[in-house]
Amino acid sequence: MEIITSRKNPEITALRALAKDAAYRREREEFLCDGVKFLAEALHAGCEVTSILWKTKPDENLQKAFSCRQAAAPAELFDYASPLVNSPGPLFAVRMPKREEKRVPEQVMVLENVQDPGNIGTVIRTANALGIDRVILCGACADVYSPKTVRATMGAIFRQHVAVFTLDELTATLRQWDMPLYGAVLSERAKSVLEADLSRCAVAVGSEGRGLTREMIGLCNEEVIIPMNPESESLNASVAASILMWEMKRGAL
Repeated sequence: MEIITSRKNPEITALRALAKDAAYRREREEFLCDGVKFLAEALHAGCEVTSILWKTKPDENLQKAFSCRQAAAPAELFDYASPLVNSPGPLFAVRMPKREEKRVPEQVMVLENVQDPGNIGTVIRTANALGIDRVILCGACADVYSPKTVRATMGAIFRQHVAVFTLDELTATLRQWDMPLYGAVLSERAKSVLEADLSRCAVAVGSEGRGLTREMIGLCNEEVIIPMNPESESLNASVAASILMWEMKRGAL
C-alpha cells in the first residue's frame, strides 16, 4: 500500500476538492465520506467505493473487502485532507448512485430552499427510517453530497432515493405519477395535518425563514399545517418534515 507524504499528491488534492467543491463532485460523480462506520455501511449497501485514504493504519478486514485504490497517510497529512477536525478516518470517495426506479412511489418528501446541510441530511435519514419512497430537493437547497449533509444522513445516503428537480420537473413528474402535492404553509386556508389524507402524496416543506415560495404554493393541491402552541415559533425544517413524514406513514397504515 502506498504511503502518501506530500500535500501535493494528486490523491490528497482530489480528496480536498471533493470536500469543498460541489462542481468538482458533479464532474467526478463522486462524493466524500469518512469513518469506519460509513465505510462498512457503503460496503453493506453495495456502493461503489472508488478510493480510500487510511489514517496511519488501515482496518485489515475492511481493507481486504475493497478492490479500489487505497493509500495511507500520517496523521498530520490526513488531517490536512479531511474536512473533519481530528477524524479517525478513513476518508473515502463513493460513486454517486444512479437510481432509476420504474415503480411509481407512494410517498414523497419535497424540500424547497432548505439551505442547512444538517437539516437536509436529517430529513434523508428520517425518510429512510420511515420508508418514505423519495426525497426531492428543489430550489436553493444545500448540496446533498456535501460532507456535512452526508455525515448528517448517518449512512442513509447510501440507501435513500434522493433527486434534485426544478419546479417544472417536479410538476411534470407529479403529474406523471398522478400524485397530489400538499404544502406545509402557515395560512388560514391550511388544513390540520391530523385531518388531511397523506396516505399517497407528496408533501413540500420550505426554509425556516421564508417557508415555501409562492411558485411552489401555487403548485399545491392543498395546504396543511402542524397544530402547535400559538405562542411557539415555527419548527425547524427537519423537525417539521419528520412530523409530516410520520403522518404520511401513519395515514397509510
